[in-house]
Amino acid sequence: MVKCIDHLWIPMSDGAKLGARLWLPESDSGEKIPAILEYIPYRKDDYSALRDSTTIAWFANHGYACLRVDMRGSGSSDGIMLDEYTDQEIEDGVDVINWIADQS
Repeated sequence: MVKCIDHLWIPMSDGAKLGARLWLPESDSGEKIPAILEYIPYRKDDYSALRDSTTIAWFANHGYACLRVDMRGSGSSDGIMLDEYTDQEIEDGVDVINWIADQS
C-alpha cells in the first residue's frame, strides 16, 4: 500500500517554495527510508501525473520515499524559470536534497 501526498511545499533558503508530490510506503517501523527524487520542469500536475501514479508509486510500494518536485518557475512552484541549468536551479536542488535528508 502506498500513501500519496498530492501537494506539499519545500522551502528554499531564499524564502521561495517548491511544490512537490510525495509517495510513501505504508510502514509503521519509524525507520528512515531511502528517497528517489525527480526534479524536472515538466509540472507534477500535468500529463505526467498519470504515469507517476503507476511508475513512481511502484518504487514507493517497494520501500522508497519518492518525490516529484516542480522546479522554480514551473508548475506549482514559486518564481520564474529564466533558463536551463542556472546556478539558482542547482542551489534549489541542493535545498531539496537537504530538506529530504532532514525528514524523519
